[in-house]
Amino acid sequence: MNICVIGCGYVGLVTGAVFADLGNDVIGVDIDKSRVDILNTGDCPIHEPRLPELLERNLSEGRLTFTTSIPEAVSESEIIFICVGTPPAEDGGTDLSQVEAAAADIARSVHDYKIIVNKSTVPVGTGDFVREVIEKNGVAPTDFDVVCNPEFLREGQAVLDTLQPERIVIGSSSEKAAEIVQLLYQALNAPCIITDTQSAELIKYASNAFLATKITFINAVANLCEKTQADIREVAKGVGADSRIGHDFLGAGLGYGGSCFPKDVDALLHASRRLGVEMSILEAVRAENDSRVPRFVQRIIERLGEKHSLPLEGQTIGLLGLSFKPDTDDMREAKSIEICHALREAGARLRAYDPIATTNARRIIGNESIEYCQNPYEAAKGTSGIVIVTEWREFIQLNLNRLKSEMVEPIIFDGRNIYSSEQVTDAGFEYFSIGKTPANPRE
Repeated sequence: MNICVIGCGYVGLVTGAVFADLGNDVIGVDIDKSRVDILNTGDCPIHEPRLPELLERNLSEGRLTFTTSIPEAVSESEIIFICVGTPPAEDGGTDLSQVEAAAADIARSVHDYKIIVNKSTVPVGTGDFVREVIEKNGVAPTDFDVVCNPEFLREGQAVLDTLQPERIVIGSSSEKAAEIVQLLYQALNAPCIITDTQSAELIKYASNAFLATKITFINAVANLCEKTQADIREVAKGVGADSRIGHDFLGAGLGYGGSCFPKDVDALLHASRRLGVEMSILEAVRAENDSRVPRFVQRIIERLGEKHSLPLEGQTIGLLGLSFKPDTDDMREAKSIEICHALREAGARLRAYDPIATTNARRIIGNESIEYCQNPYEAAKGTSGIVIVTEWREFIQLNLNRLKSEMVEPIIFDGRNIYSSEQVTDAGFEYFSIGKTPANPRE
């Protein structure tokens, strides 16, 4: 099929590259000319495993091109995917200005039947809103249909998730449009849920809110473990063994972050308030998640700090990991931002290392009282403690004896539970983890 993807960000690039690799002709559209120029040379502007190879192969074989011209792309396409940003609005809802602009631009270029597919995460009712925008711009209702086809991608595994989805959700009031979009996915041989537009829109929000709730629940149980001598990892293992619950998203830590969960929980709460529906469970989820970093930082201050206005003054602390999760350079809602701010406010100087997110981190966190290092051992040099913020595999495989030799005080504050207490204390560290009482170094 001939496909147009409007928005060459994270979702748009992965969507376009995978559809091209499945044999479709794809035109990617973005208003950023410099980004389009970079993409047309075969360079990938985001870090995502396997994506650079997909881009290079399909560009060279002529199935994938990029442009700034919506009229050109729309006129040559049967199916148009809207993959633009839907950031939080000031009132806590969702800013649909980019969706509205894309719909208006599409409308000005429609001259025969088109299927407009909204892949962006949007509130219930956005499909109707897109239809209204297109009709207001002079397109007859018979010349287009609107479909909701939400993405369920995990950063770091987005290509795999697109090629091997657990389910495909297609929502539309048009049976014809839904069948055509389903054909597009036929090669993936994945379960397909055909439903109405509103249900499809809510499926995405409800899915993310449920996963955020699961993460938050195990974190709340971790708080209890720290007071009872229980070990959250053992508790999670036993709970997750129940097939009705499962092991995924039961890793206690610093709370959920990233570009999706915080935004989507807030958007669902905003929608519920607007409609007069109480969702106290999500209010509690948000409150508990917001408490994770302050609680963790307080443990650091209690162990390292002095009793004065700047309790960590004179202390140097190392941070391992800056991105919101491993295998990405994405800093959106990363816990490192809040941790850096809190530790600097307490007077600490910081040394930080991340395998790939340093450039983005420097732009967001800044350079005040922080030195960005080239490796974990450099980040540990002269520190009174190391904080594990992101669970990169590189950190799991560290030489702990070498790490200890760089430090003034061998203390690890593990916000992701990447080590066992025995492993760290045998190496001579004092160990603070999530959901377990602190462990002292073994003699």
